[in-house]
Amino acid sequence: QVQLVESGGGLVQPGGSLGLSCAASGFTFSSYVMRWYRQAPGKERELVASITSRGDIANYSESVKGRFTISRDNAKNTVYLQMYTLKPEDTAVYYCNVFLSKNYWGKGTLVTVSS
Repeated sequence: QVQLVESGGGLVQPGGSLGLSCAASGFTFSSYVMRWYRQAPGKERELVASITSRGDIANYSESVKGRFTISRDNAKNTVYLQMYTLKPEDTAVYYCNVFLSKNYWGKGTLVTVSS
């Protein structure tokens, strides 16, 4: 029943920008912290950003702080990740996540940063 569907991935040049979206359903979206993770080939999945249920507090990994912005629209049951000044090392599959007694994940959307 819980579903998370990411979109917006694609190919961008270094220094470029890209926005991701995650459409959520099957739970009371406005009650939960939402998170973005990413996983590059051969690497562990890492937490990129999180945002509180009201959208008032956001946290970021050190590697993306100052470049990425997480936001949410509770009326649309959607969480966003706006990425700026992208670097090749940002290349990864980006996943939307929520914890409701257990972790739920979307299928991911691929972001490739390359010239």
